[in-house]
Formats: sequence, C-alpha cells, structure tokens
Amino acid sequence: MAEVSNKQVIFKDYISGFPTDADMYITTSTISLKVPEGSKAVLVKNLYLSCDPYMRPRMTYTTDSYVDSFKPGSEDASEKKYRMTVIRPTLIMAVSVIEGYGVAKVLDSGHPNFSKGDLVWGFTNWEEYSLITSTEMLIKIPTTDVPLSYYTGILGMPGLTAYAGFYEICTPKKGEYVYVSAASGAVGQLVGQFAKLLGCYVVGSAGSKEKVDLLKNKFGFDEAFNYKEETDLVACLKRYFPEGIDIYFDNVGGKMLDAVLLNMRVHGRIAACGMISQYNLDKLEGVCNLINIIIKQVRMQGFVITSYYHLYPKYLEMVLPHIKEGKIVYVEDTVEGLESAPQALIGLFSGRNVGKQVVVVARE
Repeated sequence: MAEVSNKQVIFKDYISGFPTDADMYITTSTISLKVPEGSKAVLVKNLYLSCDPYMRPRMTYTTDSYVDSFKPGSEDASEKKYRMTVIRPTLIMAVSVIEGYGVAKVLDSGHPNFSKGDLVWGFTNWEEYSLITSTEMLIKIPTTDVPLSYYTGILGMPGLTAYAGFYEICTPKKGEYVYVSAASGAVGQLVGQFAKLLGCYVVGSAGSKEKVDLLKNKFGFDEAFNYKEETDLVACLKRYFPEGIDIYFDNVGGKMLDAVLLNMRVHGRIAACGMISQYNLDKLEGVCNLINIIIKQVRMQGFVITSYYHLYPKYLEMVLPHIKEGKIVYVEDTVEGLESAPQALIGLFSGRNVGKQVVVVARE
C-alpha cells in the first residue's frame, strides 16, 4: 500500500487573545493513498483551504458551541484539557490537525457517493492529504467552469451563508435600506451585491481606504465608510441612514451592533451572522441598546449555516448565472503553500486580508 509524506498544520494549545504564529506549527507525517478495506471513508488531495473567522472560537476550549474546539497538539495542552475535563473523561480526544472548509480531489473512496477523480468541497483537514471518515459535510462540485477556489467562498459555505442570512432571515424588499458590516469579507461582499440586485440602498463598512474603495467601485455599494476613522458610530450611521436602517447584516457585533440598534427602523431585521470584534476578547462587550428591539419591533436572529444546507441547490441556481453574466463579482486574497496557512488565518483578525482568504495547497 503506497504511502506518501503528508505536511500538516497542528494547533498547539488553547489560547486567549489574538492568535499568533506560536499557536500553530507545521509537521510532516505519512499517509496511505488507499482507503482501508471495508471503510466508507474518502481519501482526498487538498487543493484549496478556507480561512474563516469562526475558526478563532475553536481555539478556545468550550463544550457549549455548535462546533467542537480544535484538538491541541502538544502534551502540555492535552494534560491541561484532561485537568479541565476530568469528570467527563469521554471528552478527551486524540490530537489531530486543524480542520476547516476546503476544496479537494478524491484519490480513493469506499463511499458509494464518491468516486476517484471527483472534486468536492466541505470539511477537510489542514494537510496535503486527508482521510475523511465523516462525509456528511462533503459536497460534490457540480460545475468546473468557474475557478475551483470559488468553492471555498462564493460557491461554498460563505456564499450560502450570505444567501440564507439575507434572503431567508432578513426577508428583504426592493427599496429597503441595508447596512453590512465587515462588508469586504467573504460573506459581506456578497450580501451587498445581493441587496443591490434586489434594488436596495446599501452601505458597507470596512477597516481601510482600500476596502472602502473596493466596496464602492468593485461591488457597487451606494456608500461605504472606514469604521476606524469614526469616533461616533451612532452619528456616523445616522449620516448614512437619515431615515434609519431596515436590514442590518451583522458580522462584527460589539459597539457596532449597539450603534445600529439606535438607528433601526420600525420592523427592521438583523441577521446575526458573526461577531468577529468579540472573538479575541477575554471579557465580551455588553450591548446596551437592546430595548430598541422592543421599541422598534425589530427582529434579530442568529443562524448557523448547517441548518440551511438544503438550500444549496437553490442557491447555485440563482448565483451561477449572475457570476457568468458578470452581475456578481468575487474578490479573493490568495496565499501559496500550506506553510502560509497559519499567517493567513491570523491575518483575518487584524483585517490584513482583502476579500476571501484562501490558501492554495496544490493546483491538482
């Protein structure tokens, strides 16, 4: 049975604050390129990996999230976890590589739904080759006449997130006033474009002049601003939305959410997609203006994208023609090589990336 070397990214230990290079390391193991006999697993070669903000909470130990914490890759971390879970020893897990969304090519399969040569996207590991035993989160790629990397973004989890959050949760109508935070990111850039296609007035915020220009000149937002240059977020939003906000697509939480609550219109809707401003804080910021949900009869709803996977075919039917006709564009920030993955992930939390952050592991 042929074996090859397999470069991997290991998460070292649970953290507080912002992640750093020291929290991950690269190692090399070996892997067989055949699925074990009798197994329904799938053996893949990873091509593109997705860096996503939800990965930061997985770097802190918790049992109260919709997705498991990463498994630590040092003996000290394993001992620490044992001490934390001594009354629930079944929680102790073997060390493994970082996992996340990616695009891969099937090299061998024991599963009836996947064959050698298939291209897939879904949950994989941060390594060159992965043996995937839980295939529920693996989706065959139906069309290859768009860049394969798009399946880490616009045609993958972030795209479906934008679609479900905007259309299903925000229930938008033509002419409404829409605000998107972290608007140049993997999800935000799509929400703004979906809103414009529907005929909404759209404002986005981002953290640099380059990103603000991108929002207005590339993605077609009506207005955009650099939140780092605003000393009074309430007044800033009032300036851009003198009549108030109908829909807020929230990717950041914290102070921005608090300011938005004072600027919502009656019967407004808020989709709570992410709260990246809070992920690196030891003590989360409180929100003071929640009374406005009552006063303005605002509906605010959080969501997890796995609850909306059934919409994926419908989403593809909508978005693929728009991509091919140039009505929707997508910006990626690409780095080469598995060695670049830790820095790429870390960069999300300082806003270093411009667009969807993708790691190229191989190009087949």
